[in-house]
Amino acid sequence: MTTRRTPTGAAVLQPDVTYAITEAVIDELADHGFGRLSMEAVSKRAGVGKSALYRRWRSKDEMIGAVIAEFSLARAVDPDTGSLRGDIRATLEALYGWIAHPRFSRIFPGLIAEARQNPAMAEFAREAIGGPRRAINRAVFTRAIERGEIPADTDIEMALDMGAGIVYWRLIVRGIPAEEGYLDQVTDLVVRALRA
Repeated sequence: MTTRRTPTGAAVLQPDVTYAITEAVIDELADHGFGRLSMEAVSKRAGVGKSALYRRWRSKDEMIGAVIAEFSLARAVDPDTGSLRGDIRATLEALYGWIAHPRFSRIFPGLIAEARQNPAMAEFAREAIGGPRRAINRAVFTRAIERGEIPADTDIEMALDMGAGIVYWRLIVRGIPAEEGYLDQVTDLVVRALRA
């Protein structure tokens, strides 16, 4: 068996450099937003040359998109607790942790605003963040139907919107953090609605 070697002159992407750049992108977005983020600022904060960024992404928008998608999808969960209530509660906990993350909570409103003004960003948010997160969470309701906990004709797309919409509205639109017991209340509300 022959071992493949990296071709001479090919760029080797070092994971620690990629991590430093990713963290710099998140910090720059949190501190300055989409409009003021620059490749120069990211490279300076990460302690790397701009060429390190361009070896990974072709443009600023591609870099931002890739970093936000990776950050967001890493926080999506597919819990399998054995019950609809347990699965919804764990899913909402993960959703809350994503939206209320100390840095991402400062980025998320800007992402929504950018997507409303930039059709390419809107499509990216749907395809690379929203779509995959919904696909992961869809299993919660598919399992509940299979266990007979909710009707077979449950509108899964609507079910996916229910808890997420409530949490999003409170945190992002109203700007109110969740007090103790809030996610339990939302969970119970969603479960009752789905079983009605």
